Amino acid sequence: MSKPILEAYPGAERVKEFVPLGTDRPRHLIRDQIEDFNAKGYLCPIDVYTPDEAEANRAYFDDLLAKALAKGWNSYGQAGWHIHCRGLHDFVTEERILGPVRDLLGPDLVCWTTHFFTKLPGDGKQVSWHQDASFWPLTPSKTVTAWLAFDDVDRGNAAMQVIPGTHRLGQLPFIHSEEGENNVLDQSTMDIDSFAEPPVHLEMKAGQMSLHTDWLLHGSDANRSDRRRCGLTLRFTSPDVRNFTVSEGTGVIACGSDPSGYWQHQPRPAGEDIPDPPRPEDDWQRRSGWKRAWDEAQDR
Repeated sequence: MSKPILEAYPGAERVKEFVPLGTDRPRHLIRDQIEDFNAKGYLCPIDVYTPDEAEANRAYFDDLLAKALAKGWNSYGQAGWHIHCRGLHDFVTEERILGPVRDLLGPDLVCWTTHFFTKLPGDGKQVSWHQDASFWPLTPSKTVTAWLAFDDVDRGNAAMQVIPGTHRLGQLPFIHSEEGENNVLDQSTMDIDSFAEPPVHLEMKAGQMSLHTDWLLHGSDANRSDRRRCGLTLRFTSPDVRNFTVSEGTGVIACGSDPSGYWQHQPRPAGEDIPDPPRPEDDWQRRSGWKRAWDEAQDR
């Protein structure tokens, strides 16, 4: 087994602790929900779309996934496609998603990436236990992820699991995942049984969403069922957050503004453009590219 790693970005000056969130006058969440989010690190479920709208969302994604697979992508490769696909960009600016997030982060919101996590029936891959903030070169750590269910999600088809309260522990030791682990990502947090709280499955109906903070420990099992499990993650932060590997950030200014001008707005695309898949030697995960850039800069 690899030696545990205590810092994903050695030498970086960043705030590696949970920042309590909430606004003075929430309009979509009640104060008890905000207190729960700060104490446990997540909220679930939150109603967003009607059943008919959720069915239309699923049909949209069915078509998108079919075109992506036909072009050579796998079911996990649709990261950052809101800059290519008009329909995905519209989820980023959907008021019923933005409202609860605004009650946590404030009136100005930047969505700096999106990512479909699609576990096909019988998919043997798991998402090992991890903390999102460990991957991301952002400071302070104030990203709220909205996980929007496109399918009904339960224990049977590998719903995401979280360990409440772990977001208050800061960076936890991790190892780089080994090939036999079948991990979608490349980090694994160990010794999960040592935490006092047991894992909680975030079960949702299609059209509902969960919210979780970036230091919360979470993961999901392989989908052994005959049902697909698809969710779209939308990563929101406030414009005072900085990516310390680049001189300016890119993202959708989903509401409000960025008075500093640091975040460069990604406009709504004109249509549905499926990008070409990367070469096998390339890493399609943009955050891994950030990590490589940071490591190379430290070696110079």
